[in-house]
Amino acid sequence: MERVLRAGLEDFDLSDEDRALLEASGEDGLVPVPEGPQPVVAVVGRPNVGKSTLVNRILGRREAVVEDTPGVTRDRVAYDAEWAGRRFTLVDTGGWEVGATGIHLRVAEQAEVAMDLADVVVFVVDAMVGATDTDEAVVRLLRRSGKPVVLVANKVDDQRFEADASSLWNLGLGQPWPVSSLHGRGSGDMLDAILEVLPRVSAVGGAYERGGPRRVALLGRPNVGKSSLLNRLAGTERVVVDSVAGTTRDPVDELIDLGGKTWRFVDTAGIRRRVHQTRGADFYASLRTQTALEKAEVAVVLIDTEEPIAEQDIRVIQQVVDTGRALVVAYNKWDLLDEERRYYLEREIERELVQIQWAPRVNLSALTGRHLDRIVPALELALDSWETRVPTGRLNAFLGEIVAGHPHPVRGGKQPRILFATQAATQPPRFVVFASGFIEAGYRRFLERRLREEFGFEGTPIEVSVRVREKRRRK
Repeated sequence: MERVLRAGLEDFDLSDEDRALLEASGEDGLVPVPEGPQPVVAVVGRPNVGKSTLVNRILGRREAVVEDTPGVTRDRVAYDAEWAGRRFTLVDTGGWEVGATGIHLRVAEQAEVAMDLADVVVFVVDAMVGATDTDEAVVRLLRRSGKPVVLVANKVDDQRFEADASSLWNLGLGQPWPVSSLHGRGSGDMLDAILEVLPRVSAVGGAYERGGPRRVALLGRPNVGKSSLLNRLAGTERVVVDSVAGTTRDPVDELIDLGGKTWRFVDTAGIRRRVHQTRGADFYASLRTQTALEKAEVAVVLIDTEEPIAEQDIRVIQQVVDTGRALVVAYNKWDLLDEERRYYLEREIERELVQIQWAPRVNLSALTGRHLDRIVPALELALDSWETRVPTGRLNAFLGEIVAGHPHPVRGGKQPRILFATQAATQPPRFVVFASGFIEAGYRRFLERRLREEFGFEGTPIEVSVRVREKRRRK
């Protein structure tokens, strides 16, 4: 059945990215997972050429700190990245300078270490300035390293500056790829060039080991008991707890043994209101909370059961979903509820949190420790779902039954047809559906609901994207 569907796809106009996605899902529908550490790509260059902006562009989110001031990045910072179904470790580095002293020397040394511990080096040059003496010195370092190099001519914001990029052929590193890391122009071609020279398994070993304890972020609005919960789980007064809302400002990490495993819990600042409406320390606390969430794998969102579910609670949950992290909802102070409040709380949950009925729920008390033993099973369930992969054959057989029983409604005299589907990624599960026409939002939600009914996915958001492909015209 799957082979027939794949064969039928050849009648439609597919992009190179489509083909890469289809080739990535093998005969059994599983993307081959290489045995060994994932390959490493290091981004190097002199200060202020836009390395961190390029890193953010590749990641698709604002992760690396960016300012106009040169030298903001100082350490080697590793991130998990993905392009066309290929995963790799992306390393941002500080600017490399000739004759650096003091802290700048240590920054340059870290950049050189990054080159040694990379499988591919992305060398970023400011196309507007052209190759400088420092760039020439970096080229000599790269030649000695013997590593594959992808040369990026950054800050090429439009066609007028293409000639500036072409002049970088003189560096002798091969084709310069014109890119605007700020606007994204040319970044896809650059990433394709990186994948061409990127090995399946890293040759430098586990230099940036991405494993370790599972990372859990404790989130919620101020004063719901996040710090109290962390202290109770840790068995010690690890975090300052006070009745004054907003006591915690910086994320606090703690390694905690629970259920026979070690977990890394991160207590975060309470999310008060929309980030752009916050000021001063609260503004930066909100940013650090978002960063802590992005570095986590699963979030436990605490809700104060004594108070009505507020817009802030819903916004925190939506933040977790938007970030693509696994989710557990913990209702704190459950021991203080009387029957009347419990009744109204259940109605509030049905009304306000209807969009996350898939999230595991734990009723607990951080103060007394009641039902804390239920957190680990909920976390494990959410993480298992977050990493679940559905074989392509089984996915398409299931969708075939769905479409046969409940076809997409006819709109404008046309009825779009689902051609093929594959799971493009996990963490969270992302599905790509190829269709002959536009699939409306209501039908996408229907597909998501049926996917959950069939395959579970308890505790994880899932994404269903649609690629509309038209039939080739006969010549």
